[in-house]
Amino acid sequence: MGIISASLCFLLIAYYSLRNSNQVKSQDEYLLAGRHTKLLPLIATLVMTEFNTGTLISFSSLGYLAGYWALAMPFIFLIGLLFYTLTVAKKWKQFNGVSVAHFFATRYGRKLELLVAGVLFLAMLGFSAAYIKSLTLLMLPLIPINSLVLSAALVIVILLLTLRGGLSSIIALDVLSFIFVIIFFPLLVYFSYHLPQSNQIPAFNLAQMQALLPPKFIISLIILTMFSYIIAPWYGQKIVAAKTQQTAYFAAAIAAIIIFLLYGLAILATVILRSKGVKLTDIQLGLPYLIRNALPHALQGVAYVVLFFVAASTLAGVWNAMVTLIVGSIFKSNSGKVNSNILWVLICAIIAYIIANSLIDNILSKMILFNIPIVAFCFALLAGFYWSKANSQGAYVSILAGIIWGVFCYFYVGEAGNYTWYWAIYGIPLIFISGISASLFGAKKS
Repeated sequence: MGIISASLCFLLIAYYSLRNSNQVKSQDEYLLAGRHTKLLPLIATLVMTEFNTGTLISFSSLGYLAGYWALAMPFIFLIGLLFYTLTVAKKWKQFNGVSVAHFFATRYGRKLELLVAGVLFLAMLGFSAAYIKSLTLLMLPLIPINSLVLSAALVIVILLLTLRGGLSSIIALDVLSFIFVIIFFPLLVYFSYHLPQSNQIPAFNLAQMQALLPPKFIISLIILTMFSYIIAPWYGQKIVAAKTQQTAYFAAAIAAIIIFLLYGLAILATVILRSKGVKLTDIQLGLPYLIRNALPHALQGVAYVVLFFVAASTLAGVWNAMVTLIVGSIFKSNSGKVNSNILWVLICAIIAYIIANSLIDNILSKMILFNIPIVAFCFALLAGFYWSKANSQGAYVSILAGIIWGVFCYFYVGEAGNYTWYWAIYGIPLIFISGISASLFGAKKS
């Protein structure tokens, strides 16, 4: 029964994703779905873009580690994405370019566009590698084979589902995956409550929970998310795909709330798992344990299919956004040919697979680390939208200050010293002060 239900679920989502892929004929349709995505599909694709297995594994592991206090973690995305909505959602749609990096060319010049595109491309390679690693961890209990072989097989299946149709196929995939996700995670919490009690374990008090998951860490991630997501290519690309500015604005706001609730349910499930006295060898294995032991047999296969498509939609979206940087900013390809885009997606997927199986260990720490160069662009972007006196000198100085400070905090303070706090609390003001000062000095000199 479990195999049948899982197979039907997989075939349904796969068919829905593939059915219109042959109709994609132009580069604009492949990368931006024709720029006419309506509200409900846009909400679904924004949710599924951010609701990924990397963050899912990381956040749920913190629920097992720190108990109910970990439910503060989803506020990172609620506040961060609402900030995105208020500051740049309409601006990106108004700009309506192929690549988020192209905005820097129109505002500051070609050289800065290349710098932004190159850095964002490398960061997204790291993110997609982390997503591949997390998906492999999720699927290993179901398919206990060599992890290299499993991750390769997963990447190939994702490419088969989304490669030909581009963003149009990804949005179709996201819509159906979204429906399954909003049904599945409340069920996961329900069945977690009905797990048998394994052992009696002492309850945490708030001070103990906060010692394991410091409030400063959560606050710092909220600030960093606010100032990194505003330039996220995987989000900006889908905002540009919206039909109107109003569609982009409301979809981003509603998606922020839904993402907050979904991550909260995933964390709650692992909090319950710990309260049942279950001992895990690795806190990152909480969700796989629940799927194998809490869900009815008929739903276990469906759960793995749902989580596979959660990862598939995010990975495909990131690879597609990376191609927008390549053809829209790095090489400025105006050929309009779909086949060249497909080739670039394949290259991105292969490199991400290699990184996933060679460099990624702790998923959350690596995903945070990859944000250092992205956060450094926050002044250049916001000033570019809102301050007429911003110039290329201010942009370069702010970016350099942001990268140097982030790297310094990582190596000098380190993860054990909660480097994200010093990076966020002192780094963001440093980026803006240096950018404003250099812009004013450059304007005066000019």
